[in-house]
Formats: sequence, structure tokens, C-alpha cells
Amino acid sequence: MDLIPMRFDLDEFFSDFPKKGQNNMKTDIYELDGIYHLDMDIPGFKKENVKITCDDGYLTITATNETKEEEKKANYIHKERHYGKVSRSFYVGNIPTNEIKANFDNGLLKVTFPKNSTTASKTTIDIE
Repeated sequence: MDLIPMRFDLDEFFSDFPKKGQNNMKTDIYELDGIYHLDMDIPGFKKENVKITCDDGYLTITATNETKEEEKKANYIHKERHYGKVSRSFYVGNIPTNEIKANFDNGLLKVTFPKNSTTASKTTIDIE
């Protein structure tokens, strides 16, 4: 009878942790007084690494984070910090881009835009 398993798998030990990149960009979208509000959690990213574009009725939010050179040398057993690119798109219809407002503070991106719209164009949205 073996009391110690023949194989000790650290992946099973850490199986309750979220997978790499999972649970990023959690989003709430709600309407209030004819304006849509999009609140998105983007923890661990800086404002300058977040890009918002509007093209063909799709609002796309992309966040990029680069791997630090010193971390490449480490021999990680488990790593939950995500480095790379994450992106989400939402169909919002044709929005006048001058009416889209965005603000990023402490990992929370807030985007507001009108409920009804008619103009279509591709544009990058500035984050305040």
C-alpha cells in the first residue's frame, strides 16, 4: 500500500485558481437616461496601454501588457499575472464618435455613449 502518490502534480494543487487571462475585462453595461454606460475591470493595465476603437458599429477595447525582462529568467511553478493582449468587442450600433466618452481610473474603464445613433465611421477614442 502506497501512502505517497507516485506522481505529485502541482497543476492539480493550483486547479482552483483562474486560468491565464481568464476573468479579465469583466464588464457591466447599463442604460440610464438614454445613455449607455459600460464599466469594465481591467486590473494591472496602465491607461496608456488601453485602446478603444469604434468600427462598423463595434466598440472594441484592447489592453496590452508587456512581459518584464527579469521575469523571463524566473522558473515559475505557478503564475497568475497575465502579460500579453486582451480584447473585447461589443456591438453598439453606429455611434457619433464625438459623443463617446471614456475615463480610466484604478483599473476601471468607464465608457459612455448615446443610446440612439446614425453615423458610422472608424475612430480611436481618447481616454481621459
